[in-house]
Amino acid sequence: MRHRFLVVGGYTLAMTSLILGGWLMHDGTVTRHPPLPGAAQPFTPSPGAAAATAARTAAVSPLSRSEPQRLRIPAISVDAPLTGLGLDAGGHLKEPPVDKDNLVAWYKDGATPGQTGTAILYGHVDIRKGTAVFWNLGKLKKGQPVQVQRDDGKVARFTVDAIEVYPKNKIPNTKVYGTANRPELRLITCGGSYSRSTGYASNVVVFAHLTGAT
Repeated sequence: MRHRFLVVGGYTLAMTSLILGGWLMHDGTVTRHPPLPGAAQPFTPSPGAAAATAARTAAVSPLSRSEPQRLRIPAISVDAPLTGLGLDAGGHLKEPPVDKDNLVAWYKDGATPGQTGTAILYGHVDIRKGTAVFWNLGKLKKGQPVQVQRDDGKVARFTVDAIEVYPKNKIPNTKVYGTANRPELRLITCGGSYSRSTGYASNVVVFAHLTGAT
């Protein structure tokens, strides 16, 4: 993987054209492909959408910085611990452990989930022994909930805005990784067709925003 980085609002945000696509976890024994989102799940701008977004933003107060501990996505039966990862010596996002099928990484030098900005969570779609935590990420639908348990005891509740798929060398960097003026969340994994020489062809990206906290 090769990444570019942009410092925004005091945080370093990953800006990359090969998100996760270089993770060659697949050993060739699994021939099926992870689910991809349906045609109705990408962003579909409509009249009044900007006003609705502004209203949602005003109605939910951002949370203070607190490290995330656990991710829950009831619709796809995800209940996984989180581990904070930064950059390796080459300036690339560190890869989550390849021997753990139920672990999600979060970019620890960016916004934490619930804080104003774009929080980045990412995980494997499969590992050598089989499917992994984000295998069914593409099955999510708009409006479904995502919950992040935080170190301060609060649970940040997000609502899915869209699920989109991009060729791994054509990620819209600003859209996926750019700063936000409200608390937003990205969930990212591999997807699409697979080649043992080049890995997965695409990345699945879930866009969500904060809608409450308990």
